[in-house]
Amino acid sequence: MGIDIGAATSKGVLVENGKVVAHRLVPSRSDYRVAAEKVRLRLLATVGLSQEDIRCTVATGRGAATVAFADRRIPDIVCCGRGTKTIFPSVCTVIDVGDQSSQVIRIDREGKVVNFVHAEKCAAGSGRFLQVIANVLRINLDDIGPLSLKSNNPVTFTTGCAVFGETEVVSRVAEGDTVEDILAGVHKALAQKVCTLVERLGKEGDYAIVGGGGLDVGLVKAIEKELAVRILVPSQPQIVAALGAAIIAAEEC
Repeated sequence: MGIDIGAATSKGVLVENGKVVAHRLVPSRSDYRVAAEKVRLRLLATVGLSQEDIRCTVATGRGAATVAFADRRIPDIVCCGRGTKTIFPSVCTVIDVGDQSSQVIRIDREGKVVNFVHAEKCAAGSGRFLQVIANVLRINLDDIGPLSLKSNNPVTFTTGCAVFGETEVVSRVAEGDTVEDILAGVHKALAQKVCTLVERLGKEGDYAIVGGGGLDVGLVKAIEKELAVRILVPSQPQIVAALGAAIIAAEEC
């Protein structure tokens, strides 16, 4: 069992004989311990097992320390690397865009972390910025990506701060810019921050995006345009770290 307790969402994956047999996601909310327990119970219920049937559990993510039933706790960059390599063996560069932070991870042929860089501690460099903008524009977060792809003239943001970015969005709306152009501009601004991280590591190999940011097709396209590369996207980008944790747990057995 792999458990990934993130700032916004907690994820769990069960692996048997190298294959995923179940995965579940629940909101983390304010209590990581409760979220971990919910993920565990839902995973077990899905396959009709009890905790005694689980040979090893590895926890990762922001709230890993609260997972009382974990046998080991491993940093998320390690789990992201292993999970990504399991899905995309050719990938060397992993772009992880989470709710409160973004990071770029360089991995070797075995999925082990060679190097990594984090974005600065600011919401403008993470998926939280997209949530803030969605709230300002009063649209569903899931609609951000498709809407941004309809843009004809993306807005250029002059600030790299989430707080001032929110104010700038309000001004742009008042000036008559379309929602589509504003969202495309937001994606471009976030993509540029991600690309700065990639450049610090140096461009190398195939690329993949994981975390909640991988669900936003507009952001993926913006990063691809900035980097001038194709980015691989898992079918379930949010569970990649939990998958990596589960793979490591299987090896621990």
